[in-house]
Amino acid sequence: MRTPALVACSISLAACQAVTPSTDPPSPQAVSLLGEPLHPPPLDAERRARLVADLDMAKARLAAAPRSEEAFIWLGRRHAYLGEYRAAVEVFTAGLALHPRSHKLLRHRGHRHISLRELDAAITDLSAAARLIVGLPDEVEPDGAPNALGIPTSTSHGNIHYHLGLAHYLRGDFQSALAAYLDCARFDTNDDMRCATAYWTYMILRRLGRPAQARAVLQGIDPDMEVIENHAYHRLLLFFGGELEEAGLFEDVEPGTVAGPTTMYGLGNWHLFEGRPERARRVFEEIVEGEVWPAFGYIAAEAELSR
Repeated sequence: MRTPALVACSISLAACQAVTPSTDPPSPQAVSLLGEPLHPPPLDAERRARLVADLDMAKARLAAAPRSEEAFIWLGRRHAYLGEYRAAVEVFTAGLALHPRSHKLLRHRGHRHISLRELDAAITDLSAAARLIVGLPDEVEPDGAPNALGIPTSTSHGNIHYHLGLAHYLRGDFQSALAAYLDCARFDTNDDMRCATAYWTYMILRRLGRPAQARAVLQGIDPDMEVIENHAYHRLLLFFGGELEEAGLFEDVEPGTVAGPTTMYGLGNWHLFEGRPERARRVFEEIVEGEVWPAFGYIAAEAELSR
């Protein structure tokens, strides 16, 4: 009989081998909420080479320390940055065979279940992570893809509640999503975190028919906030509050980046809130015609159209 450690190692090795370069067409990573196959997003040659090198380092790290929780986390994250979300889930699952009470592995696996549109599994993982982390100190979560300043902006508690709230939101369970984001707000320590939490909280309150409470969320948002990476959320909040014109939403948004569907989804929701459902639908349809399907705004657009 194979021990859990051997099972974990064999799974992780299989996941490592999953990204061996191949001339075969890539298989779909997931199926969208609209039933469409989703292939790994395209990467330019330079970026792919850099990410593969990072992945090779993560493989070596796990080979050197095959029981290391951190080594499993980073191998899974490196797979995910290449768009290999299923391999990432396999690695996190292998790590959990050795560390079943790891809120970190559950947090990361839950995140990638969202990427794969496996929302029930995401809620299960992230709910378990939220229970396991109670009473533990909050920690800054290191970035695998650092922002321009190289300053991580999120924390362990914050990320768990943030992604749990998102999974509930995508399922259309707005009450549970609101509870998660209210928990998330307790761990907001910088303007990036405040903007991300406020954005989804505003959306949820509008969906619940509480416009006055939604407006109250905007009171803490101003143009001079020190935002490092969540510029799309910041601009959308300013737009919702009447401090920014629609044309300003897309300032500095590079094509093919997460900021595109993020901004468009917020704009589509605004049209929906303001009684323009057909215009909102056109925006959501434009989002899902693009290629940046791992973006939360893209997944949310699928959820809207699937309803």
